[in-house]
Amino acid sequence: MKKNYKTATDAATICVPNSVNVVMTNLADELREGLLALAVGTGLQVMEAILEESVTALCGPKGRHDPNREAVRHGHEDGSVALGGRKVSVRRPRVRSADNARELTIPAYEHFGSTEVLGRLAMEKMLAKLSTRRYHVGLEPVGERVETVSSGKSRSAVSRRFVARTEHALAELLASDLSRLDLVALMIDGVHFADHLCVVAMGIDISGTKHPLAVVEGDTENATVVKDLLVGLRDRGLDMTRPILVVIDGAKALASAVEAVFDHPVIARCQLHKIRNVEAKLPKALAKTVTKKMRAIYHLDNALQAEAELEEIARQLARSHPGAAGSLREGLAETLTVMRLKVPPTLARSLRSTNAIESMIEICRDHSTNVKRWRDGQMALRWCAAGMVEAAKQFRKVNGFMHLPELRKRLDAMIAKEVDISVEYDQAVA
Repeated sequence: MKKNYKTATDAATICVPNSVNVVMTNLADELREGLLALAVGTGLQVMEAILEESVTALCGPKGRHDPNREAVRHGHEDGSVALGGRKVSVRRPRVRSADNARELTIPAYEHFGSTEVLGRLAMEKMLAKLSTRRYHVGLEPVGERVETVSSGKSRSAVSRRFVARTEHALAELLASDLSRLDLVALMIDGVHFADHLCVVAMGIDISGTKHPLAVVEGDTENATVVKDLLVGLRDRGLDMTRPILVVIDGAKALASAVEAVFDHPVIARCQLHKIRNVEAKLPKALAKTVTKKMRAIYHLDNALQAEAELEEIARQLARSHPGAAGSLREGLAETLTVMRLKVPPTLARSLRSTNAIESMIEICRDHSTNVKRWRDGQMALRWCAAGMVEAAKQFRKVNGFMHLPELRKRLDAMIAKEVDISVEYDQAVA
């Protein structure tokens, strides 16, 4: 039984002629070089037929006079189309208006001649650690005849396309609208590219999806740099009035910047960073024992008990290793925020440390391994933004994402409780 399905048509679709004649005698060399070269040669002939069909749609059938025509043929000239990461020279038809006042564009040629695919391919090859000198090695074979008339494979051409593409990625990342994101958690950390530091932010929405949000360049993770980062997020529509769990490492500057920008900040410091900081201030023999105790404490269910036991460790270290004791006490309560919120263990594994954003940072570092000379901070920002965009393609939902709606309720309840306590205190003082 025949079924007639209704299909949608796109105005930008390129029309293929009903009958396309492929001259096999012109493809003899490609046939000897292999199937892929044969397919490329055939495709170029089909493209020429499509271009002529596009000209016919503008000017009417060739050799027939039409007094109402709006365009006329105007010969051919040299042009180029994108093919397999390179430019291939072709003869493109020209069309002018009937009054010869201006030249008209041919939709099919605009489609085939677009260099966007070249920029995208250059970015993919460079992020895959293929240098500009070896760029041509990663290209698909197109046959000797096409290869001899191709261009756009030089180091400078590839570098220009990569710079333009990464600038576009950076601008797109910093201009994206955040008003529709319902973020439950926000992570902030820094990544070094030689002497340049980029501070990056990543958000986790109510469905568990991770979003790279922004990147700024600075000399250190100071409060000014982080504050500029957060103000930029607010200007792009991120709701700062709702409570968001902000996961940071042990830097004091990050905490002060978060408190300055967010209306109701709920700060959680990375437990792994805390353990490493304490471990770095102890001799190896003692560090192993203290580290084991801290890891066990951070897996408890009771935040008050955990805080008491950590304070006991700090008291024991105060006389013999005061530096380690001070490092343990600094921001101790904030390392127990996730525990205090009673987050289920599956989700807690994702939120009690900055491992999620550090995974994204590691992808950025890995993609830029081949860079030997960092010219300036703008270059670091471009590479970092390109790495963040590439990392977003590999993102999976956080473990325990089904508990995020409940975490949202607990964050709202925590802030409501703090507001009620402050109002009662103000009324009592009055």
